[in-house]
Amino acid sequence: MRNVSDIIEQYLKHTLQLSQDNVIEIQRSDLADRFECVPSQINYVISTRFTVEKGFLVESKRGGGGYIRIQKVDLPLKEAIHVHIFRTISTQIDQSGAEGLIYQLEDGELITCREANLLKAAISRDVLAFKLPLRDEIRAKLLKAMLIALLSK
Repeated sequence: MRNVSDIIEQYLKHTLQLSQDNVIEIQRSDLADRFECVPSQINYVISTRFTVEKGFLVESKRGGGGYIRIQKVDLPLKEAIHVHIFRTISTQIDQSGAEGLIYQLEDGELITCREANLLKAAISRDVLAFKLPLRDEIRAKLLKAMLIALLSK
């Protein structure tokens, strides 16, 4: 059985897909009432599953009449994807940033689920058993090389 966080995430993603401009505005309390959870659960889902690395922009306005605006940001066109990768990765990337980029590429159907799993395994801190910042530098070089190879099909 899926947990509440998974259900909230799927609901928000489905709502985003239905929106014409890839933007939704929600009230934290309304969503908490809908899923019978506390508002902090909504905050948790949004802060961990709707990040820039995963292709989302989140804007929040607190107070009476406050809202949370979530916008899905599409990946650049395929011919610009190499530039996007180099900008995102730079000379270092931590594991969560790398996994976010991989998620974004998989979600945009530029890589398969299997390719995503292989990439995540290769850039894991368990595999790259070096001290920081060397680990993040090696991860960046490795991830760039693998993604360029995969996306140059």
